[in-house]
Amino acid sequence: MTVRLQVFFKLATGPGKFSSIVLVNLANLLSIIMAAEKLPIKAVFFDFMGTCLDWHTSVCALFPPTISNDDASKLALEWRRQYFLENKQRFLQGLEPEDIDITLSRVLDRVLEQSPNLKPYIESHDKRQMIAAWHCQSAWPEVQEAIRSIREDLGLEVFVHANGTTRLQLDLTRSSGLSFNMLFSSQLLGVYKPSPEAYKKALQFVKLQPEEVVLVAAHAYDLRGAQSVGMKTIYIHRWTDDIDENMDEVKEEFDVFLENMKELPSTISGMM
Repeated sequence: MTVRLQVFFKLATGPGKFSSIVLVNLANLLSIIMAAEKLPIKAVFFDFMGTCLDWHTSVCALFPPTISNDDASKLALEWRRQYFLENKQRFLQGLEPEDIDITLSRVLDRVLEQSPNLKPYIESHDKRQMIAAWHCQSAWPEVQEAIRSIREDLGLEVFVHANGTTRLQLDLTRSSGLSFNMLFSSQLLGVYKPSPEAYKKALQFVKLQPEEVVLVAAHAYDLRGAQSVGMKTIYIHRWTDDIDENMDEVKEEFDVFLENMKELPSTISGMM
């Protein structure tokens, strides 16, 4: 119907056609119909670590006490950065999702080789404990209330949509106290984000169109993937993540850029 009206509007703008009043009314009618055809937001997909969870504090807390706080922070940030690079390479090679613990272990070995001043302080049992730390994280202070409001006040469904294993996501919902309608891991979906299939499969499971879903994430690569399939996007800036991204450019790239989730419910409400 919209297409027919658009054609009619174009035909009606020729010489000797309708009056300006009729044309204005026709334009208004067209805008009303197009607005009515806009799909309402029904759900929010959340990336998990970094976006909802303060992984840095939780992980650094379980590093060996022989490592200084400053060195622990630098090591954790580099470990995280290289984990993303490793996942990117696996994605580009078309490899299946790997157990995150295996990936983290391999990447940690590489990071320690690049940090000879720290390697002597980390024994095998320390390494196991450092990897286990990723399974026990707390939420950023404002996240629980934001998710509650989105579910209860806005009446939307909320889902985790993140790379990693289902076991990891189950452990993290327990440690963080966060509650979701469903957890979608790359292990469950069989594909890494930002592959378009990662988003399409999750949308198929919940029987929603891309335009009906907002992705909330602290990772630009993730939001770019969501954009490519037509999802709405909200970037959450976290100092722990996307340290290689240009934030001035990121601010202009997505539907919304927020410094935290305090205004997330009202922001989504304004998009509905």
